[in-house]
Amino acid sequence: MLVDSHCHLDFPDFQADIDALLERAAAANVGLMVSIGTRISQFDKVLAVAERYDNVYCTVGIHPHEAGREAKTDAAQLMALAAHPKVIGFGETGLDYFYDHSPREEQRAAFRSHIEAAREAGLPVIVHTRDADEDTAAILEEEAAKGPFTGLIHCFSSSRQLAEKAINLGLYISLSGIITFNKAEALRDTVRALPLDRLLVETDAPYLSPIPKRGKRNEPAFVAHTAAKLAELKALAPADLAQATTENFLRLFTKVPR
Repeated sequence: MLVDSHCHLDFPDFQADIDALLERAAAANVGLMVSIGTRISQFDKVLAVAERYDNVYCTVGIHPHEAGREAKTDAAQLMALAAHPKVIGFGETGLDYFYDHSPREEQRAAFRSHIEAAREAGLPVIVHTRDADEDTAAILEEEAAKGPFTGLIHCFSSSRQLAEKAINLGLYISLSGIITFNKAEALRDTVRALPLDRLLVETDAPYLSPIPKRGKRNEPAFVAHTAAKLAELKALAPADLAQATTENFLRLFTKVPR
């Protein structure tokens, strides 16, 4: 079984055919999906999808793009929303200095609130980072000094140094269809060097469709293509790669029953 550890099933892109989408996921051996929160103000829509389907879970959080637009949310508020049995983590949160859709100071403050919630609740934090490796690493290190927490860097496309820093702090790395892209050889070199027991796979659907689905709307079934590329990079049989990444997922997301 494969797990799509990061998708956005509440987005309008999927409302017309979500039942068929989940059937295609099952046919591709994708047995679990995590629909990721990006706005507290829209959390009810994220949760509704998770409540509707047994094999869909969700998270609660504020994307760095939304940090300047959403109401200020502290760790206690995040933890209260995460009390629901289908909510298994916090985020996505983090830093995006590529688009800078929200002020950087507000991104950093929201990031720290999510990590505090992760530490207090014992649930993982889902980290988004783009063009912000230095600040992301600094915040992770500073927050780890306050007490341990778990989490992952999602849709990883950053430096090997950031990956190793995150892993050393106890985090995992989640890989998307980017590892299949023609111009991603540097990323593939990094992935080859990372320990298998810290790797997950994801789609980030509806974005970043892997080869051979480039140009199409991404969906959870397509995580099989990312997993196949990761198996190739790790010189593993696809079934062994699926077993390893699913075990990693269940080790990290402890609210998901085995």
